[in-house]
Amino acid sequence: MLEVKALAINEVLSLTPRKFGDDRGFFSETFNEARFREAGVDTHWVQDNQSYSADALTLRGLHYQEPPFAQAKLVRVLRGRILDVAVDIREGSPTFGRWVSLELSAAAFNQILVPVGFAHGFLTLEPDTEVFYKVSAPYSAEHDRSIRFDDPSFGIDWPLGGRSPSLSSKDADAPFFDAARTPFRF
Repeated sequence: MLEVKALAINEVLSLTPRKFGDDRGFFSETFNEARFREAGVDTHWVQDNQSYSADALTLRGLHYQEPPFAQAKLVRVLRGRILDVAVDIREGSPTFGRWVSLELSAAAFNQILVPVGFAHGFLTLEPDTEVFYKVSAPYSAEHDRSIRFDDPSFGIDWPLGGRSPSLSSKDADAPFFDAARTPFRF
């Protein structure tokens, strides 16, 4: 069983797999191709990635890859908690430039599906957070792109409490969206 809910941008989905627990712990199929297909998610996954962030308020994103290496992502948290954000960068989309977020945590055991055509990022809300995600295309440095996490045209409400996030140099130097070109069309 897989619980699927569309978020405010319908193509972005919250997915929660069923857990079978007893006094020893639990078991869960976090991904089952047939069950995902039955739920309307027919994505071919080709690579798994895992990130670890030692500190809370580590921000990774906003990232996307251009075709032919554009990626859908299926993201979940193994330890800790994040705010996961997807921004629609598909020209012509009725939600172009809008964002949606979902808090993911190991405790909630939820996942988010970020489709192709969306920039993706997340902010760790706890120290020692591990994030695991599947992607539908392999990494390609030549096609890898970033957009500023704090781009005012998006107005993402990152829960920073007036503090600055910890950023990679790539993310700190990322261009604003109006300087980036989007290869995605709705």
